[in-house]
Amino acid sequence: MSVTRTPAKFFAPLATGAPEPYRQLPVRLERMIHFVPPHNAKIRARLPEIITQVDVVLGNLEDAIPADQKENARAGFIEMSTANDFGSTGLWTRINCLNSPWGLDDILAIVPAIGHKLDVMMLPKVEGPWDIHYLDQLLAQLEAKNGIKKPILIHAILETAEGVKNVETIAAASPRMHGMSLGPADLAASRGMKTTRVGGGHPDYGVIGDATSDGGKRTFAQQDLWHYTVQKMVDACLSVGIKPFYGPFGDFADQAACESQFRNSFLQGCLGAWSLHPTQIDIAKRVFSPDPDEVAFAKKILAAMPDGTGAAIVDGKFQDDATWKQAKVIVDLARLVATKDPERAALYGF
Repeated sequence: MSVTRTPAKFFAPLATGAPEPYRQLPVRLERMIHFVPPHNAKIRARLPEIITQVDVVLGNLEDAIPADQKENARAGFIEMSTANDFGSTGLWTRINCLNSPWGLDDILAIVPAIGHKLDVMMLPKVEGPWDIHYLDQLLAQLEAKNGIKKPILIHAILETAEGVKNVETIAAASPRMHGMSLGPADLAASRGMKTTRVGGGHPDYGVIGDATSDGGKRTFAQQDLWHYTVQKMVDACLSVGIKPFYGPFGDFADQAACESQFRNSFLQGCLGAWSLHPTQIDIAKRVFSPDPDEVAFAKKILAAMPDGTGAAIVDGKFQDDATWKQAKVIVDLARLVATKDPERAALYGF
């Protein structure tokens, strides 16, 4: 049985002196979460340039960081966070999982040092609300102890079968929840899926067309391994007002497949994805920013129905209050993109 806090206490700080939790998430542009290995001094030196190109910079401390570099990565993240002004670009970190030898030290070192600048702490391998509750309480205690005035948000990675099963209770576990990302590689291993790909499809996963009377070759259509999980995550997140993200696409050389996977998740409701390589930054910008033609049409719908009620014919197509809501989603996103992307702002007419 899931036990949750009463409504009266849900938004109460979990430690005396901790900041009040957000009742509504800050509005931020997060089309891509760009992963940086903080133990790499050359990449840290390029950070001022990277900050201007991305929506979120994430200092990665977990997977892809060798065990003998974990402490260097942690120290490097604190150094790069202290040395740079991030402006409107988000500052995140992915800590090591809670049952690892490094997770607790990540939290205890990072929050006192740069907690006042940190927007989001990404937590890997979340299996249930208990993981969120533990981190929630600990962050509140550290915020209070260190005089941090704004709450550090939690972003969960959905990468185990148990996590997928508990996705709704994870999403609703705390007002500190920012959102969730799909973690396809670890999830595939947890489920026993027969793929070594990090995101994307598989050539053997598909449906075959009906046999023809002349015995000709049957058609085959490759399917999306992650469609069910992404949609389940999107529903869980958006039902409680937090943000769903696709996660990583591991084949840097196949940019067309990366773009297709990102676009599928965007159409399903995801707000962004991870960029693990510089080539994926522009793909994410292109995919997770609305198409200018879609924005122009959506603006016509809003203009034809200013108060969002009734019905109208726009370019020969019937519109009502339901399509008005769809149009508003697109225009609101375009306005947000325009705040950071002058080129797209011009295309949108803002």
